[in-house]
Amino acid sequence: MSGAERSRVLVRGVVQGVGFRPYVYGLAGRLGLAGHVTNTGEGVVAEVEGAREAVAAFRQRVGSEAPPLAVVESVTHEPLPPLGGSGFRIVASRSGGTPSALSTLVAPDIATCRACLRELADPADRRHRHPFVTCTDCGPRFTLVTGLPYDRANTTMAGFAMCERCAREYEDPADRRFHAQPVSCHDCGPRARLLVPRAPGAGTGWTEHGGDPVAEARRLLARGAVVAVKGLGGYHLACDAADEESVRLLRRRKARGDKPFAVMARDPADVEAFAAVGPRERAVLAGDRRPIVLLRRRLPGAERGLPGAERGLAAAVAPCSPDLGVMLAYTPLHHLLLGLPGDPPGPRLLVMTSGNLGGEPLAWDEDEALERLAPLADAFLTHDRPIHVPCDDSVVRVVDGEVLPVRRSRGYAPVPVPLPVPVRPALAVGGDLKNVLGLGEGRRAWLSAHIGDLDDLATLRTFERAGEHLASLTGVAPQLLAADPHPGYRSTRWAEGAAGDRPLRRVQHHHAHVASVMAENGLDGSSPVLGVAFDGTGYGDDGAVWGGEFLLADYDRSTRVAQLRYAPLPGGDAAVRHPWRMALAQLWAAGLAWDADLPCAQGRSEAELRVLARQLDRGLHCVPTSSMGRLFDAVSALIGVCRHAGYEAQAAIELEAAAAACSAPDPGAYAFALRSPTGGGPLLADPGPLLAAVVADLRAGAARELMAARFHAAVTALVLRACAAVRERHGVETVALTGGVFANALLSEACARGLRGDGFTVLRHRIVPPGDGGLALGQLLVAAH
Repeated sequence: MSGAERSRVLVRGVVQGVGFRPYVYGLAGRLGLAGHVTNTGEGVVAEVEGAREAVAAFRQRVGSEAPPLAVVESVTHEPLPPLGGSGFRIVASRSGGTPSALSTLVAPDIATCRACLRELADPADRRHRHPFVTCTDCGPRFTLVTGLPYDRANTTMAGFAMCERCAREYEDPADRRFHAQPVSCHDCGPRARLLVPRAPGAGTGWTEHGGDPVAEARRLLARGAVVAVKGLGGYHLACDAADEESVRLLRRRKARGDKPFAVMARDPADVEAFAAVGPRERAVLAGDRRPIVLLRRRLPGAERGLPGAERGLAAAVAPCSPDLGVMLAYTPLHHLLLGLPGDPPGPRLLVMTSGNLGGEPLAWDEDEALERLAPLADAFLTHDRPIHVPCDDSVVRVVDGEVLPVRRSRGYAPVPVPLPVPVRPALAVGGDLKNVLGLGEGRRAWLSAHIGDLDDLATLRTFERAGEHLASLTGVAPQLLAADPHPGYRSTRWAEGAAGDRPLRRVQHHHAHVASVMAENGLDGSSPVLGVAFDGTGYGDDGAVWGGEFLLADYDRSTRVAQLRYAPLPGGDAAVRHPWRMALAQLWAAGLAWDADLPCAQGRSEAELRVLARQLDRGLHCVPTSSMGRLFDAVSALIGVCRHAGYEAQAAIELEAAAAACSAPDPGAYAFALRSPTGGGPLLADPGPLLAAVVADLRAGAARELMAARFHAAVTALVLRACAAVRERHGVETVALTGGVFANALLSEACARGLRGDGFTVLRHRIVPPGDGGLALGQLLVAAH
């Protein structure tokens, strides 16, 4: 046996709040090592002493055998003089000064583990029906951390003194609750409570209901009530998803329009009657992150004979949507609401939608929630564990067997995105829609949780708070800021005011989209890619509204090599809210008549049509747009699928639903014209011939589903033709598909399949959303490169 040696081992990454110190304690014990382990602002630091072979084995195994929730980014070590002694201990955490961007990382919020669920349902266990049962393997992290290192004093659990039994578990290295910061029980809190309206004659406001608050909330839901439920990162509004009247009531109160609701179930089997759940979808649903998963709806009648079909699903849950958003219960409170074995019958599926009025930020502070949600809810199921930072549910879908993020938030934030090239410390403020901000330094980018649309003061405050919280966790001190060049964006104006003497880099919207998909696919930017950036709105270099772009791009620059032909956007946002206006504008641009029998013209008065025609002829409030998203809107209205949009992308979503219902799309029926303009410049994709073919199909009485499918096939064919033409000119072999339009599964799958078949390497999003929720990542790379 060789002589003794001592080593200081520093482990960086997501290593606090995931049971890492108990793991180190056990590993050191198995190897016969003395020393200690602690949390610091840098990460987890262990000093180990013993036989040289054992110390070497510790350094090799400490990262490779880490706990399941840990993400080890680096293990470094340095020799120390041996001190002698025996035994291994866990010592109190050290602040270690201000964290740097190379310091420890905070874990995301994680769904309740199986061991805790067994305790929740076991009448003999002291945590039976405790709504906050948790351990080192599960529970809240990101939403309750107030500072580093990750200790109870630096969380919103600091105000809850542990009872004697919880303290023993917390201090026992052999217990799975050893240093589990949210550890609690019925005796030491937190505690749930149910608030109901005061009795008639007792004044206005809310009063606490006696008895079991969760059981009573479940009874209220079964009777058709809408209940505001405080979760990990904010409030949900919940109701029985099988109760048509209750769902419609919630839709009216929330001013939701026809935007789909998400539903919560206890098991994937509970939704198989209404949506297709493949193996990959099942794994994502039941994983420890528990996002909302967009599942393809079953066609009417297909649910017959399947388990759960007898309960039904209210038609108002997701009208006209091709998908059903489903998540599984991820907190003990959710499991209790859905019922434990032996509980009285109750709702099998719950609508669980963000606790806000349409357009407002998520409610997460109790006092604010009681004020803002009072007109929407019949009762409040709340608790006294504070939320430090709001965090909405994540949304994903499975495309070609891979997870495509639609909204990256709970369960994913604040896990950093590894960068293929180092960047100087920078803050990227994203866009104004689906806002997510990001901090970058070195080879990491930290993205905030989903913030939302920056269209009111409350959301801007949430934006600022999210930035401050992210900075406190990462220690990044930005040397520059990055923003969208749109002169009207609130995020850009905020960055202008916050920059001070630091440079502010404005990154073209679609260049940022392309850079984001390059970054998450590990490209260093040494060779350009052909970015196909399709979305609804993005400020172009010429001041027009871009959104149907083919860009030859790296991190330094982008060149527009092909585009959708410009069409007027009459009235700006008015055309977005009323796709029939966009349909008539596209017909006008194509030189096609506005015949009264066209679905997009039906119901419009002659005076209304005259005003729109005059507006188009004179170019009044008609900024030109090359947006593919707006073309989807136009075709949706033209064929009568959606003429008025109550929420973003409604017309395009319903057009995808119609196309998905078509069994024989006849892919060659519609086509764009692809031309090289006189005098050079980008290729122009003209939808005029396509629109003429759609009008001909309308005259012939073609089904909406067939026309929708033919349109999707035509867009796919355009992507293949344009990419092949650009490859012939520039030799590029890699195509990056990005922008919100590529959240459309039909289009994304068809384009990727066709491009690969033509020999291209295809890049798609797997870490950040293709829409504006991924902009900040691209802004960081372009601005800091």
